[in-house]
Amino acid sequence: MDAQLPDVEAGKRFYGELFGWTFEEAYGSSVWARLDGDRVASLAPKTDGRMPTVWTVSFATSDAAALGRRITAAGGQLVMAPFPVGDLGTAALATDPEGAVFGLWQPGTHPGFGRRHEPNTFVWAELYTRNTAAANAFYGGLFHEALFGAGAEPDFGRADVTDVFPAEMPPHFLVHFRVADLPDALGAVHRLGGRVQAPPFETSYGVVAVVTDNQGASFALLQR
Repeated sequence: MDAQLPDVEAGKRFYGELFGWTFEEAYGSSVWARLDGDRVASLAPKTDGRMPTVWTVSFATSDAAALGRRITAAGGQLVMAPFPVGDLGTAALATDPEGAVFGLWQPGTHPGFGRRHEPNTFVWAELYTRNTAAANAFYGGLFHEALFGAGAEPDFGRADVTDVFPAEMPPHFLVHFRVADLPDALGAVHRLGGRVQAPPFETSYGVVAVVTDNQGASFALLQR
């Protein structure tokens, strides 16, 4: 997953303080975020000020072009057709039929998360949608074994957007970072210039709070 930010240096200060991440140069002008040496995310500068300031989650695939064709056949759209990212892999950007944006990643030398599900790393992606049944059909068709197959342990849920957000909020993905102490993490968000969008609430996968960073990118904090 990666964040598109107006100011990457400000993002490094915010997330470095919040999660204990360190940073190093990555592809182009983006940076890797590392936790104890392992890659956990990347931060990239927005190339166009009209682009949203967001976190984007990417789904792994062995064939981005073929998956892109399946997405469009199922009613989604390709925002950016598959393109090479050096020798790291192949990326693409898509939307589901309701307009929620997600990425695709076909690994080259970069397989994806170096660690996840631990404190200060990615732990969950929740799709807030207006039609959970349609979302289950769309994503279940694309990723059936990962979501519904025998022994599947998905870290991707679907919920009605109005469960947490106002009715006018468009469908979207919300990335969740695990934290060991949610009140302490919320205090750090405030101290670093972020804000709380939704105070802590109970879910089937833990206690969640929705926040924004100091540049407006939304994400969630999850304590289990």
